[in-house]
Amino acid sequence: MTHIIIVDDHKLFREGLSFLLENSGLPITIREASGASELFALIANQKPDIVFMDIEMSEMNGIDVTKLLLDKFPEIKVLGLSMYCDDYYYSEMINAGAVGFLMKNSSFEQVKQAVLDVMEGKNYFSSEILNLIVSNLRRNQSLIGNAELTARELEVLVLICEGLSNHQIADRLFLSKRTIDKHRENILLKTNSKNTAELVVYAIRNRIFTI
Repeated sequence: MTHIIIVDDHKLFREGLSFLLENSGLPITIREASGASELFALIANQKPDIVFMDIEMSEMNGIDVTKLLLDKFPEIKVLGLSMYCDDYYYSEMINAGAVGFLMKNSSFEQVKQAVLDVMEGKNYFSSEILNLIVSNLRRNQSLIGNAELTARELEVLVLICEGLSNHQIADRLFLSKRTIDKHRENILLKTNSKNTAELVVYAIRNRIFTI
């Protein structure tokens, strides 16, 4: 059974999302909190597996709550919630340790997929959000190196995060597609990533890119 807490200072939104999740058929339990105080009070009784975290709350914003939460309980998975497509929110939530981000106008199928992905240890960003993040990435020009990746792998990672396919990367670097396929495989393994979304998160957290 996966334990979820929804943190949002709008009661109607919390109750609506709780109702949908409780009737989704997923093996989950749901609790609600209006802000940081209620969240930590709930955690004192039972630690959640997943927290849906609203970004803009009156008591304390979701970015700061996420930092406090994950400093104490780094194993908890946080999914950010917001009404707005704001680059600042994405970058700050990723840097705070969130494993995904959902718009509040997302379809419930997206919400359900986010829960399923996080339950499997993946990151979740809707395709719209991921495309927006990728389109706003800026290469960190001061980056000198990376302890986990070779110079070539770092070069390939940058191009992956810029949205290029393996074939396009091969053409750009004058290498065979098979070579790029192998580099991508090695990058995923070394960064413990499962897909492009997780590679983007890795690149942001390791200051390879900024938003």
